[in-house]
Amino acid sequence: MSSFVMQIRWTEIFAFTLPDCSLPVPWEVPSFLEKYVQQLCLPHFLTAMGGLVAVPLILSKGLCLEHDLLTQSHLINTIFFVSGICTLLQVVFGVRLPIIQGGTVTFLTPILAMLSLPSWKCPAWTQNATLVNASSPEFIQVWQTRMREVQGTIIVASCFQIFVGFSGLIGFLMRFIGPLTIAPTITLVALPLFEPAGDMAGQHWGIAFMTIFFIVLFSQYLKDIAVPLPSYQRDKKCHYSPIYLFQIFPVLLGLSLSWLLCYVLTVTGVLPAAPAAYGHLARTDTRGNVLAQAPWFRLPYPGQWGTPTVSVAGIFGILAGVISSMMESVGDYYACARLCGAPPPPQHAINRGIGVEGIGCLLAGAWGTGSGTTSYSENVGALGITKVGSPVVIIAGACAMLLSGIFGKVGAMLASIPVPVIGGMFIVMFGVITAVGISNLQYTDMNSSRNIFIFGFSLFAGLTIPNWASKNSTLLETGIIQLDQVILVLLTTGMFVGGLLGFILDNTIPGTQEERGLLAWKQSHEGGMESSQLVSKVYDLPFGIGTKYCNVSWFRYLPACPKRLSCDKRMDELKAAGQKNSVKTSLERNSEISADTRI
Repeated sequence: MSSFVMQIRWTEIFAFTLPDCSLPVPWEVPSFLEKYVQQLCLPHFLTAMGGLVAVPLILSKGLCLEHDLLTQSHLINTIFFVSGICTLLQVVFGVRLPIIQGGTVTFLTPILAMLSLPSWKCPAWTQNATLVNASSPEFIQVWQTRMREVQGTIIVASCFQIFVGFSGLIGFLMRFIGPLTIAPTITLVALPLFEPAGDMAGQHWGIAFMTIFFIVLFSQYLKDIAVPLPSYQRDKKCHYSPIYLFQIFPVLLGLSLSWLLCYVLTVTGVLPAAPAAYGHLARTDTRGNVLAQAPWFRLPYPGQWGTPTVSVAGIFGILAGVISSMMESVGDYYACARLCGAPPPPQHAINRGIGVEGIGCLLAGAWGTGSGTTSYSENVGALGITKVGSPVVIIAGACAMLLSGIFGKVGAMLASIPVPVIGGMFIVMFGVITAVGISNLQYTDMNSSRNIFIFGFSLFAGLTIPNWASKNSTLLETGIIQLDQVILVLLTTGMFVGGLLGFILDNTIPGTQEERGLLAWKQSHEGGMESSQLVSKVYDLPFGIGTKYCNVSWFRYLPACPKRLSCDKRMDELKAAGQKNSVKTSLERNSEISADTRI
């Protein structure tokens, strides 16, 4: 990934978190807010919207909420609210890079596997819209017991991520988890979701393909076309600024146009009004009633669905999602630092980032979003488009997510999107996630028969074994109910099966570091010889914690805290940096002289 020159130097970007820094505080400068916060927090908020909406809509069937749009809207509001909290924690106290946190798709596969157990399968009457009374105590008990089980397993699994992050074990794990483990794991996150995506798109393939066409058109063919839009700045007053709308909002524009098309076809009577007819769910009036039912304001709170419960089977399954989410987030940290022009994150910042993500998953479980949280890769890519890497922009986006979580009509509006439109978006989204998993193989030597065997076998086994286990669960019974549930959940979770096989084979079959891709992966995460002073300005704890306050002797031994250099080492580093700058200045002066005297 190429490096971008940001409009704001990274030392200015992170100045607001350093009380002892002499640089100006960004939020005290009105022009900064006008230019960067008001105009550029919106792209990050809208870019994350697709992933945030996907999680509750996919889970709704497993939670028996397929015909309860009001509760779906409450779940959407909750995941927006919690994502805003987690983003604030990550930017201020975590890795401290401008990166959005949101609901993770990696938890969906093990959660759906857990909800497919015989004891958690939805009753037949909940699948019939005419028999569902969303306000009845019986129906509320059905879906809330399942949600509380999901909450408990996420809370317990998040404790593992918190421990791995703040203990520094993430660095140890990365010695053994390489591209040949990550590739089949992430690929198998999305591949099993082809069935719900196909079912939704199959409600009207014409509308679904139209949605796919718009998203592909905007994201691939029109991405380099800038649209002049009116804007205002104090120095330039009213003027037109070129904005790459199609590259920033391809999903949002595609959904909006397809939604508008469904409305036109509904009003003109082209789409059938009979509930049993093909294409009925493409009508905008089949899901539009939720807008009138949803309250204007609703504040999500922990335990809103009841006290969480825990099962051993769910915990083991979600742990596979936690590990893959951690590995993906580490890559996002390095990519975000490159795009911001910041130094590569040191180990203590990575440890802190993973630990804070674990806290985010804990909060997501407590609030009941139905999933954990992770760093959003699509928002990292948005940094390269907007060329602005200020944390103030991400903080503004987090505040927008918090407000969206409080406004009940926002979740209701998103829950009312026609089903085939959502299906078309899922086909594109899950296809991209699958390709992202496969792209990890770029670090390995794919001319090696060893690597081809490991990836191919792990991927195919991750599809075959869960399919067989889900159809022959009775053959796996041992007589111990808890053990049977653990075995069934693990064997029906494709990402666990494929990731485990890839991990075992990659670490046991002989192969060089270069062949396995570990060398190239490590080199891609290495940076230049930045000074410790430079790194500390970006990644040290905020508000003087560890420097001015809480500055105790044992503080530097914590894996999530920066380690201070001694005075002698700091002076040597400053001297080396001064010599480097003087040599650079001399070379630049010589080049200018030679350029002036050239004939």
